[in-house]
Amino acid sequence: MHLRICIAALGLMLALTTACTNKKVSNPLAKVDSKQPDKTLFDRGMDAMKHNRFDVARLDMQTLINAYPDSEYIARAKLALADSWYAEGGTAAWAQAEQEYKDFITFFPNMPEAAEAQLKIANIHYQQMEKPDRDYTHAVRAESEYRQVLLQYPDNQKVVAQARAKLLEVQEVIAEREYRIGRFYYLRESFPAAIARLQSMVEHYPLYSKADEALYLLGQSYEGEIAALRRMDATERQQMERQHNIKEEQLKKDELARERLISSCTAKASDAYSRILTRYPVMNRADDAKARLIALHQPVPRPTKAALAQNKAEEDARRGATTLGTLMGAFSRHPDTSSATKVGSPSLQDQEPISASTLVQEASRVAAGTKSSGTGTGSVSVATTGSGAPGENEPAPRSDAPAPATAEASPANPGAPQPDPNELKPTPAASEGDSAAAAAAPDPNELKPNVSSDQPAAPPQQVNELANSAQAAAPGTVGNASGQTPADDASIASSKHKKKKGLRKIVPIK
Repeated sequence: MHLRICIAALGLMLALTTACTNKKVSNPLAKVDSKQPDKTLFDRGMDAMKHNRFDVARLDMQTLINAYPDSEYIARAKLALADSWYAEGGTAAWAQAEQEYKDFITFFPNMPEAAEAQLKIANIHYQQMEKPDRDYTHAVRAESEYRQVLLQYPDNQKVVAQARAKLLEVQEVIAEREYRIGRFYYLRESFPAAIARLQSMVEHYPLYSKADEALYLLGQSYEGEIAALRRMDATERQQMERQHNIKEEQLKKDELARERLISSCTAKASDAYSRILTRYPVMNRADDAKARLIALHQPVPRPTKAALAQNKAEEDARRGATTLGTLMGAFSRHPDTSSATKVGSPSLQDQEPISASTLVQEASRVAAGTKSSGTGTGSVSVATTGSGAPGENEPAPRSDAPAPATAEASPANPGAPQPDPNELKPTPAASEGDSAAAAAAPDPNELKPNVSSDQPAAPPQQVNELANSAQAAAPGTVGNASGQTPADDASIASSKHKKKKGLRKIVPIK
């Protein structure tokens, strides 16, 4: 009796032990029941990750990868291995996670999880991004990685939306750094360096929250160049009065060169101010830009309704920094990205930055009256005509020798060169009477003032301003296109923010 009870208990324990083991599957090749050790390792590793035992999880995943290279769980194991480093956090762990994610993308580029792996690589650098006045290495790397997400996986809408929002914040930090550097150069009156930084920034990051400030500072930098040129002119005049060894002819050439530079800087400053009014009409510097255009006697443009609506949507999508956020931001190493907009398309292409030396070289060509070519070298090519080398026993051609007569082509002489249709030919000489009549006749293209010298000049006309309501209602005009109608003053005033947030006063340079 006792023996029977022991056998029954042993059988019951064996049945319970069999029921508690992992699920068995039928192996058609061996015709026996067998376990799945690769799945066992994967399940055990995922359970360890849920309990934050990352070392145990990585050991199980690495064992699965090494022992079962043909397993169906290889891809998920490699992704879980990278996720364990990513979840652990820290500089060293994130560096290892980035390498594991790159390996996953290399081996499994067509899997849907590849887009998520690329997004996590960008997030690694985003989480290590520092303030604009500190190391910007991770900010640049985050911008590059988020661009890869948008360019390589445009069909994954979920991942693309997250990458686009993060990219706007990263570009806000980089643009803030460039703006601060440009302002630093401006305050020290190093205007070429300031222009190079600010010009590159406004072209590359048009969605920057202080784009109007940057454009206004760009215009002020050009005005600083104008003021320096005028001071230089007055200084040389004083030197000529004290020293008679300065030639008047050379002084006139220098004055002409300075006038060319002043005209060029005035045009570029006006372009910067006009861009504020046409692209950022609801931002804080719009009124200041209009005042500077009037002071420079330049036309004041008017934004279109589409540009007004676009800029208003960008400004409404920005979150202002709270008092608590500002206080805590002083103790944080991470930047404040609350001012970044949430609408618009971020820049996806790298642009060649403008250098100060290039601007100086361009200014030198403008002062000399030389038009810069597309390559920036200012070289002039010489076109040669004729048959080339002189014939046998003929003297070499001289530059001061008169050009030989060109024989006309005829059936008897088919080899004669054809005359150049673009060649300028002198007009026949006119008689003395004709010359006197031509001298006495007024030039129809001559500009004449329409006001007397003692009256102030009339204000400049508004660019894109409709002359009257009849012209606005005329069908077929450009202004009647959708969104291209110029906005009126009431719409601009109602769209502007009443409170100027942190506007910095910049005194115009005299």
